[in-house]
Amino acid sequence: MQNFIVRITQENTNPLYNEKIGCFILPDSVSSDFAQDFIDKARQKGKLVLVSGDNALWFYKQFNPDGLILNTAKQENPRKYIEDIKSQAKKAIIGAIARNRRHEAMLVSEAEPDFIIFQFWKAGFQNNLELLDWYNDFFLIQNAAWPQEEVDINEIKSDFLILDDVKYFSLAK
Repeated sequence: MQNFIVRITQENTNPLYNEKIGCFILPDSVSSDFAQDFIDKARQKGKLVLVSGDNALWFYKQFNPDGLILNTAKQENPRKYIEDIKSQAKKAIIGAIARNRRHEAMLVSEAEPDFIIFQFWKAGFQNNLELLDWYNDFFLIQNAAWPQEEVDINEIKSDFLILDDVKYFSLAK
């Protein structure tokens, strides 16, 4: 089974106390007070915090989490985009979202993020599974699957599975 990365959707530090979760994603839209509190508590517990959103780099520089989730889907040159961010956040763990096509996955991988993220929807689910299998066969970079809708997560063979906190805790019951 994959390791879970849990995306925080509610300003609540309780997920930090779940021993099965070692990594979290904070959206850049959370309040400053919550962000600092969450990151400090995560660090005390030895857990990782990554930031996502259009202002993730600013957020990273302000609050010093462990890394960033970069969405390269709208970038004409994803490699350059990732390399630019890496030059400004030298110690950051980088997770990069790629479009669900082989060519884009290769372009993102050329920038050597710490892991690549494939988003999953109901439409095209089987194609995404095949893309993930292909990626696993040819690349050494770890990968994560991030379902955007209800899909059968048991079929996804990724290194990491990203779930929103509400979804993760509903499955854990």
